[in-house]
Amino acid sequence: MVLEHFISSAEAIALEDQYGAHNYHPIPVVLAKGEGVFLYSPEGVKYYDFLSAYSAVNQGHCHPKIIQALIDQAQTLTLTSRAFYNNRLGETEKFIAEFFGYDKVLMMNSGAEANESALKLARKWGYEKKKIPANQAVILAVGGNFHGRTLGIISASTDPSSTTNFGPFLPGFEILEYGNLEAMEKAIQNPNVCSVWIEPIQGEAGVMIPPAGYLKAVELLCKKYNVLFMIDEVQTGIARTGKLLASDHEGVRPDVLILGKALSGGVLPVSAVLADDEVMLVIKPGQHGSTYGGNPLACAVAVAALTVIKDENLAENAARLGEIFRARMTSLQEKRPDLITHVRGKGLLNAVVLNDSEEGSMGWDLCMLLAENGLLAKPTHGNIIRFAPPLVMTEAQMNDCCEIIEKVFVNFQI
Repeated sequence: MVLEHFISSAEAIALEDQYGAHNYHPIPVVLAKGEGVFLYSPEGVKYYDFLSAYSAVNQGHCHPKIIQALIDQAQTLTLTSRAFYNNRLGETEKFIAEFFGYDKVLMMNSGAEANESALKLARKWGYEKKKIPANQAVILAVGGNFHGRTLGIISASTDPSSTTNFGPFLPGFEILEYGNLEAMEKAIQNPNVCSVWIEPIQGEAGVMIPPAGYLKAVELLCKKYNVLFMIDEVQTGIARTGKLLASDHEGVRPDVLILGKALSGGVLPVSAVLADDEVMLVIKPGQHGSTYGGNPLACAVAVAALTVIKDENLAENAARLGEIFRARMTSLQEKRPDLITHVRGKGLLNAVVLNDSEEGSMGWDLCMLLAENGLLAKPTHGNIIRFAPPLVMTEAQMNDCCEIIEKVFVNFQI
């Protein structure tokens, strides 16, 4: 079945190659339609989506309630800029603030913008509240992080693909080992430290989970030394890991919460920084902003996206299906210990680690075979395959997907 009104897959790939920047290396599959957990090529080939646009489509592709909110608002008012008030922003800020339990919300667009906003907020708080000497503020980051691609963000990156030939970098970051509490306790005693900046699970690094109790211990250290705890939940938040936030697994409430991706259900870029008054109100009019941040269209979509998460119990579904998935993958590991070295994850953010080097092709080869069998995933760091389907997946669909994965892995020749 060929989908009407679409160019062919070959034409789409050729056009991107000729006219687009070569800053991505996609699996050679062209997608033209999405519905729920499924994606379709222009030729009508049907795939299970096991990447969810890096967790942006937790609610499934083109969720009808989110799309309807988009259509209704798009026909009324889309953008005013913040030069004026609009009738959607205040009610949306109230909704998001109460949904996550904070005083204030700063709405932006991309996850990278939200992280950049959080960095500025932390520094300003450090100078005005903690009284750090001018231009001496330090932000503690951790190795293996991925918060975005801006120059400010990659100044704290340890990934050569993010940093090579992009310097010089922004000063004011100290990078610690992820999960190393001793190193954190030593570094945080520097009186110029204004914040600690962490992902509760490092998705891009290969679904790296810190030791149990690490996040809670860091939270207590931040309180002890008057330091802001900033948690980047752009990928891990919005029910992905079986809780509304991944930090909820340890009962942690960050001083600064950073959200994006599924905040819009994958419909358009919406991100947010949340904090209480004592932190957020250090930013005054004219000191930070975004033309599109908090636009009426984004507001309508964000409210609908979060309502779907709550009404459809997607965090609970992620927790339940994640247990099933990891059990099936652990059983698969027992069958192919020569191929699989680790299975890890929380909720529906999971990874299978392969017996290969980061420079090897095993992850790519397996993902190509998975695509041929109707399931889309993508390797990270060469030897890790991240599996993160939309949270609207059913148990029957999950078992069907596990059978596809098992078939490909069992028959794979090293």
